[in-house]
Amino acid sequence: MYFILIKQFFRSKTVLLAFGILMILGILSIGTGKQFLTQKQEVIAKTTIQQKKHIETQSHLHKDDLGLLLYYLKFSFINPVNSLAGISIGQSDLNSHIQNVTILNLEGQKYDTDLVNPMRLHVGNLDISFLIIFLFPLIIISLNFNILSEEIENGTWKMIVIQGKSSFQYLLKKLSIRVFFVLAILGVLLLLTKIILDIPFSKGFLQIVIMSYLYVLFWYSICFFVILLRKSSNTNAIVLLSSWLILVVFLPVLVNNYVTNKYPVEEAFTMTIKQRDEYHKKWDTDKKETLDKFYAHYPQFSEYKLQEEGFSWLWYYAMQQMGDDESKQERDAMYNKIEKREKLSKNIAQFFPPLQVQLAMNDIANTSLTHQVNFLNATTKFHEEMRLQFYPKIFENVPANKIDWKKYKPEFFKTTNSFNLFDNILYMFIISLSLIGFSVIKNLKYFK
Repeated sequence: MYFILIKQFFRSKTVLLAFGILMILGILSIGTGKQFLTQKQEVIAKTTIQQKKHIETQSHLHKDDLGLLLYYLKFSFINPVNSLAGISIGQSDLNSHIQNVTILNLEGQKYDTDLVNPMRLHVGNLDISFLIIFLFPLIIISLNFNILSEEIENGTWKMIVIQGKSSFQYLLKKLSIRVFFVLAILGVLLLLTKIILDIPFSKGFLQIVIMSYLYVLFWYSICFFVILLRKSSNTNAIVLLSSWLILVVFLPVLVNNYVTNKYPVEEAFTMTIKQRDEYHKKWDTDKKETLDKFYAHYPQFSEYKLQEEGFSWLWYYAMQQMGDDESKQERDAMYNKIEKREKLSKNIAQFFPPLQVQLAMNDIANTSLTHQVNFLNATTKFHEEMRLQFYPKIFENVPANKIDWKKYKPEFFKTTNSFNLFDNILYMFIISLSLIGFSVIKNLKYFK
């Protein structure tokens, strides 16, 4: 019987079409991930070479004036791209993963990004996470919506019941063939992804695999629930497609609008304006007032005094510092709201597996908004370290050619991932189990 059901299943044109769609789009999505990773890795390699050339050129041009040299000199801070980002690109195509900063005011430099075609950003990326979250459910629906209703409508279900064999067992066999078929395709695609994207067999990759398989089983539990409502094939198709539309499209948009309106980030604009205004106002402000604020921020530099006449790098860099200090409150408020947005989104997403899986994959791959904020905070620390290294040398008029510039190479952001797999699969597992359990209990009377 099982062999006959398998043979019947693979004769279906729907199966061949589903296999073709998933494999073709799967290869394309892996290619998208590979292209993304290659592009980022090439940029990182070029940045290392470029910084060396940049420092050599500028230090040769301004070898006598360190203050002027550091006005132009940029230092690179790099957010290394995790190979798992090829699976879930997330927001890393929007946000810059390399910060090239001078020791001037920082807030105006943080948010410079690469030029990207806006139409491409609008369409988005066809990565593996998109394929799993959006397209796999449609394939599952197309393969399963009529496995019981078709038998009833064709009159063959009564024959199965009359034969005295367990009709429930027969239905499970039909369903299991479809489950193994989809899981096998998913496994092949994930294996190809691992090989082509050169992903190590790490904890993060294993977490993505587990979440992907549980997500597929979640959609099978929805199909199982709808199938056992014993409605017509047309009704099943409408209910399942409506479920897909609500869970995958409508609810994420609704949640995003709710979170955005609950925590509006108007500080992003006011912070940019304020840091620019505060810096430019200092040109017309008494120099002593600017330096008093600078000494309050850096008491260790209070020994350096302002020269009475002429231009002073001490005053100039103090003025630059004030641009950041005066906008710090808005910056902290903005980051705080972003963290609240992410936390609220994750709390809501626990009950909506498509949104949950997307956020979880971004977390694992370090492509989430939270990760980008952490990178920007680390950039602030990196920038501060550069300032503390060079301020004393500038104020003491150390010649630029007395500094060993060869030791200044791009630095890399070291991230820590606190992703908890259990917390992210608990509710999805409970929902799936509840749907299956409720369906079985409600339909016990129909099966022997």
